[in-house]
Amino acid sequence: MQQDPVQTPVLDAFAKQSLVLTHAISNAPVCSPYRAMLMTGRYPLSNGVTRNCTNANGVPASDLRQTDPCFPDVLNRAGYSLGYIGKWHLDTPHQPFIDTSNNRGNVKWNEWTPPERRHGFDYWHAYGTYDQHNAPQYWENDAPRERRVTASKWGPEYETDLAIRYLRNEGGKFRRPDEPFALFVAHNPPHTDYRQVPDRYVQRYAGKSWSDLINRPNFDAAADTKLIRACKEDIRYYFAQITGVDEQFGRLLRTLDETGLAEDTIVVFTSDHGNCVGCHNEITKNNPYDESLRVPFLVRWPGAIRPRRDDLLLSTPDIMPTLLGLAGLEGATPREVEGTNYAALFRGGQQKRPTSALYFQAERNERGVRTHRYTLAFSNQGGAPRTLLFDNTADPYQMHNLADSRPELVRQLATGELEAWLRRTRDPWKSTI
Repeated sequence: MQQDPVQTPVLDAFAKQSLVLTHAISNAPVCSPYRAMLMTGRYPLSNGVTRNCTNANGVPASDLRQTDPCFPDVLNRAGYSLGYIGKWHLDTPHQPFIDTSNNRGNVKWNEWTPPERRHGFDYWHAYGTYDQHNAPQYWENDAPRERRVTASKWGPEYETDLAIRYLRNEGGKFRRPDEPFALFVAHNPPHTDYRQVPDRYVQRYAGKSWSDLINRPNFDAAADTKLIRACKEDIRYYFAQITGVDEQFGRLLRTLDETGLAEDTIVVFTSDHGNCVGCHNEITKNNPYDESLRVPFLVRWPGAIRPRRDDLLLSTPDIMPTLLGLAGLEGATPREVEGTNYAALFRGGQQKRPTSALYFQAERNERGVRTHRYTLAFSNQGGAPRTLLFDNTADPYQMHNLADSRPELVRQLATGELEAWLRRTRDPWKSTI
């Protein structure tokens, strides 16, 4: 299978030191729902964040509830210092709307998170969502809603500067020096506007045409549409953003080495979703295709987690209980958590493995499952039912919909896998079969 020719030397090296999960799934592959699953260990219908946090989707349907026990709440009670840097996107904008570029259209995106809604994070340098990557704006610590900081650097570089200061913690200014810490660094890129990226990363792809960079057969290069033309123009910048994030991640890893923290620190690299960038004629994410649904998940803990590859179907709500388990806090995991603790498996032990992962999409009223071999997705959008079925072994680019020719397999996956997920997540949604 051809891989995207994107340059990620740091991640390539980090993968050799890590447990690499090749089938990590973003069950609701869009920003706010993913983040709520990560924080709560619960699926969207349980945590209430089924759509992105915008004024168009309303409250409380798209807000992380202040009363829900979250990942950082557990760590806070266990005595951890907690830092959050970057994109949060779990609070719905409200009037009077903050005057930022993301709030000047009919749909408002960016909002301040008051301290009582930060679930135990004691160091805070974050925003809701803000897509001016070359001059991002943040609220820091105790700053009120009306006072923002504008960075003069590319967002991931600026955020990495802060993260390095947090790790070095000179003078104990960022965290309690004698206690454990957890730091979340949430870069926005790779994200539109892709062209907002330092030229030094774009130059890594100098001399490459779109046809050199887009090698997936599920990209309809012959289609003369606005979407396809835009993706052809943007692909080098999208890859440049990924390369830039890779370089910034390398700076963090070097800091862990230089400060002597590397051996005692669990490092996770993952993402809230992928992007199609024209594949399947989709512009970004929030769909059941692998380009959107599957995400990187690399975890390193020297001496405790053996470097290797594993095809565990890790779902987003599994991350919280698994990391708490690795930290010895499995007994503190909230009873509301719906994810599974795979800490024993991460350490090399044996555990019962899931046979599928849920796909949940509220905007198009879609549900489905991803198994190791198959992807099944049903849509009830707008009274026009649609079923997708792909054999990901025989058809890794998901170009041939088998739903009509394999109705018995559709029924088998729907009744044997999807219905179990619907019951588990208390979802009243019904398929069209």
